[in-house]
Amino acid sequence: MGDSDEDSSDESIDCIGTAVRPKDLVHKCPSDPGHHGVVPKTLHTRSVRYPSGATTRKCVLTLDGYSYVIVASSPENKKSKDDTVLVSHRPDLHRSKSNSPTESNSGSSSPINGQLSKTGSLTIVRRSNSRKGNLLQQSDHQSSDHQYDTETTIDNFHYTGDIDNMQSSSLQSITKQDDVVTTCDNVDLASDNLPAVDTPDACDKAALRLRCLLRQLQRGEISADTLQKNLHYAARVLEAVFIDETKRLADEDDELSEVQPDAVPPEVREWLASTFTRQLATTRKKSDEKPKFRSVAHAIRAGIFVDRIYRRVSSSALMQFPPEVVKVLKTLDDWSFDVFALAEAANGQPVKYLGYDLLNRYGIIHKFKVPPATLEIFLVKIEEGYCKFKNPYHNNLHAADVAQTVHHVLCQTGLMHWMSDLEIFATLLAALVHDFEHTGTTNNFHVMSGSDIAMLYNDRAVLENHHISAAFRVLNEDDCNVLGNLSKEEYRELRTLVIDMVLATDMSYHFQQLKNMKNLLTLAEPTVDKSKALALVLHCCDISHPAKKWGVHHRWTMLLLEEFFRQGDLELELGLPYSPLCDRNNTLVAESQIGFIEFIVEPSMGVCADMLECILAPIAPIACKSSGEDSNTLTGKVEAISEEEVPKNGPDDKPARFRIKKPWINCLAENKKIWKEQAVRDAEARAAATAALEAETEDDPTKTEESQSVVVPSESSS
Repeated sequence: MGDSDEDSSDESIDCIGTAVRPKDLVHKCPSDPGHHGVVPKTLHTRSVRYPSGATTRKCVLTLDGYSYVIVASSPENKKSKDDTVLVSHRPDLHRSKSNSPTESNSGSSSPINGQLSKTGSLTIVRRSNSRKGNLLQQSDHQSSDHQYDTETTIDNFHYTGDIDNMQSSSLQSITKQDDVVTTCDNVDLASDNLPAVDTPDACDKAALRLRCLLRQLQRGEISADTLQKNLHYAARVLEAVFIDETKRLADEDDELSEVQPDAVPPEVREWLASTFTRQLATTRKKSDEKPKFRSVAHAIRAGIFVDRIYRRVSSSALMQFPPEVVKVLKTLDDWSFDVFALAEAANGQPVKYLGYDLLNRYGIIHKFKVPPATLEIFLVKIEEGYCKFKNPYHNNLHAADVAQTVHHVLCQTGLMHWMSDLEIFATLLAALVHDFEHTGTTNNFHVMSGSDIAMLYNDRAVLENHHISAAFRVLNEDDCNVLGNLSKEEYRELRTLVIDMVLATDMSYHFQQLKNMKNLLTLAEPTVDKSKALALVLHCCDISHPAKKWGVHHRWTMLLLEEFFRQGDLELELGLPYSPLCDRNNTLVAESQIGFIEFIVEPSMGVCADMLECILAPIAPIACKSSGEDSNTLTGKVEAISEEEVPKNGPDDKPARFRIKKPWINCLAENKKIWKEQAVRDAEARAAATAALEAETEDDPTKTEESQSVVVPSESSS
């Protein structure tokens, strides 16, 4: 090592004791192998300023993402106060052997066995670059027999030894307690310079701060504000980790695996499994984007939104509505809106009038400068696409029904106050096009038959991908482009939202979607992403007809079964096996609807209601106090119960949590009751038919095969 008689100028000392200029703080050690004056990209060192006259030299070497702090001390070195930190020692740590008594004692810093050591020490400490700011801490503990060189850092990897005997360098392990003690002294708990809660470094930071909090609590040195801030950060980190782990472990088949075998007929169970679970693995979606608004921002924006949304839109240049349609649309806010009556009044064009009326009510036409004539042409094209395959169920009436149900959720629960104008536009548009050009057959049929669109979309969400793609192709036509006046950013946001919402209507994602939302709502402070919330709303509205009044629900059920039976006829013609509920002669109608309600619709509506109550609670006063003027604008009769309206209970007279009204609960209970009664009658009819056939078989054995294939159809299908 170099001598200690450098001048006292404020210069940096490099790793071999050579004086360098401050601007040369990053360089390669000249003593390193292969040094030719060029610094490799992955290998850098920087000298550390040290008081002149001292005999300790430090340098930092950066190699492959790690920093190596090298400290060399000559025999005559006497550590300054700044370089020595008292730490606890253990006899099992590495010991430097004493020098031979025959060696010169000149320059020794301390006596060992009556002799003065002439051998200095070299310490190398490895630190990860993500742990910047950790200080090199060391101490020498001397006794009559041995000298100890110890090093304390965040990383438990360091090397220590004699300059003249590098072969004896060994890996030392420093106790976690020493790590915490020495590191916590350098942590600024009041600092706000923290990584995002969903980054890998956040867990380390949170864990370190929790340890420091415990230490300072024991000393009684921490303020309540600092304690609260750090605990809140740690809680958010844990929630982020929980969400990531939940997504990783999500298993969409768990819900059906918990159903007892005798709880539902095998055919119904098979239909539930094939329809509402994914049988093929798909790529996980990217991490959730962060929500754009927090609770306070919701309330502020919602206050402005209320003033704007209920303005009276001028009816000049708008599409003319027939009087019969206007009369039916007066009940548009009802939960069990009769879309069949609207279709009759609108001469078979419910999407045209209902879609136009909704976009007008929410002020979308005015806000985004949508030309009325362009909107009318677009809605007509969408309606024609729904009628392309003449489906009994997935047609323009279904599109209008889902759009109206989405409107009810937006308006009657107050959800619209949580959303921006563009998000409302995207939600209504997604509802209108979510089954555009539906073929009347299931995704599984397309996969099994190898259809063109199954090949196009690689058997993944076949129909849903087609609905979106075909709808945006219509929007690209000049005379149908209702998005023409959106900015590029607005168009990209709207398109992303529409894609996310429509893809979420794929029934095979059902259980995973519900499980993720339920897990999220169990957190102490859940933050619901806009896209995920709106996707769940659209999915629930898509399967909501069993939650409507019996007259509406029963009619939809019969139309859906007819569509299933037509697919079964096609499967028979193509030589494919029957899909569940597609065999006209072997379908249990009542049992299938009971299973659909109990295992699909009821849980979905329950989770959706919990989600709405969670996200609307912070803006409950705004959501509940809005009001409209007449049927040409949003009615604003928000069917929600704010905290002020619910009865108070408990010793502290605290109000119950915010709740919304749930008109679907009574409808589900009533419909399920009717179906169960129907199932009993169907079972009795089948038993009677079987007994009659058995009696006939006794007289004529040739009728045995015939009796095995006879199934009495449900009365409800007549």
